[in-house]
Amino acid sequence: MFRGRFHHTMDPKGRVSIPAKFRDALERDYGEKRLVVVPNDHCLEVHPFKEWGRIEDKVRALSQLDPEVQKFNRLYISRAMDATLDGQGRIQIVPEYRERAGLTKDVVLVGGVRKFEIWNRERWEEYDRTNQPELRSLFEKISSMGV
Repeated sequence: MFRGRFHHTMDPKGRVSIPAKFRDALERDYGEKRLVVVPNDHCLEVHPFKEWGRIEDKVRALSQLDPEVQKFNRLYISRAMDATLDGQGRIQIVPEYRERAGLTKDVVLVGGVRKFEIWNRERWEEYDRTNQPELRSLFEKISSMGV
């Protein structure tokens, strides 16, 4: 499980250190160092390889002739890029993905239970600040789902 927020710096080569707690979760819960990185509208999603496989299995079960499934595959699944932790516990972020997510030097790694995200620090602080007032209603919505 990935939880917590961690401030890190990305080196000039685009390598980001993954927090020890996240590395421990990868080893304990998944038994591996492989990840899948996917850009979204705000940041980069980082999925353990096995979790990403579950997503692909669900997409594979859908009709591949459905135009919406095709669009999802083209716009989201096609962006998935494999990554592996190096000996120092870092992953390499390709320049295109760094640019897309606005990643420069200061980043925040944000836990999200089965995945984590890598954010530009300023972008994360703005997101956190502007969305914080919604937390109470989110608690209500999530509790209505049985959590």
